[in-house]
Amino acid sequence: IIKNGPGERRRFIDMELCQIDKVYMYHLSNYNKILQQRNNLLKQININNSLIETLYIWDEQLVKYGSFIISRRIEFINLLNDIIKKIHYKLTGKKEKIKLLYDSNVLPNEYLSQLKKKRKIDIKNNVTSVGPHRDDICFNSNNIDIRKFGSQGQQRTAALSLKLAEINIVEKIINEKPILLLDDVLSELDSSRQNYLLENIKNVQTIIT
Repeated sequence: IIKNGPGERRRFIDMELCQIDKVYMYHLSNYNKILQQRNNLLKQININNSLIETLYIWDEQLVKYGSFIISRRIEFINLLNDIIKKIHYKLTGKKEKIKLLYDSNVLPNEYLSQLKKKRKIDIKNNVTSVGPHRDDICFNSNNIDIRKFGSQGQQRTAALSLKLAEINIVEKIINEKPILLLDDVLSELDSSRQNYLLENIKNVQTIIT
C-alpha cells in the first residue's frame, strides 16, 4: 500500500469504502463503466471525428459519479486521520506524527472544465486523463513523504497503523470486528512497539505468522 504505485492505494480506499458504504459502491461501479465507455469512444473518434459531438454526454455522467467518489474519499481520509494519528504516535514510541493527504487529480467544481480542457489530449492518447482514477494518497510522517523517502521500517509501521485504524472504523460503522492477518510483523518492532500492538489487538481475532 505505501511503497507501490497509486493504484494500490486507490484499491485500498475503494475496498474499504465499498465494505462500509453501499452508495459508494454503486457510484464506483457506474463510474468505472462510464470511464470504459468514454475511453472506447475516444478511440472511435480518431476513426470517425463526428462522434466528438456525443462526448459531452459521457463527460456529464463521469462528473456526476466521479465528484461523489472524490468527496466521499476525502471524507474517509479525514476520518482515517482522526484515528491513525493516535495509533501511529504510540506505535512509534511517540516519535512520529503521521498525516494522510488525499492527492486529488481534480476537484469536483473544476471537473467538467478540466475534461473539456484535456479533450484533445484524451482523443490523441485514447484515454481519459482527468478523474478520481488518477488520484493518490500521500503519507506524511514528521513532514516527510514516506512513500518516497521513508525507510522500510517507517513504511511497514505506517501500513500497520493504517490497518489498525481500518479495524477501528469498520467496527464502529458496521459493528463487526474484522479478522486481522499479520505476517512476520513482530520481528520488525522493538519490545515497546510489540507490546503496544499486542495490547491493541487483544480483542480482535488475529492470525500471526
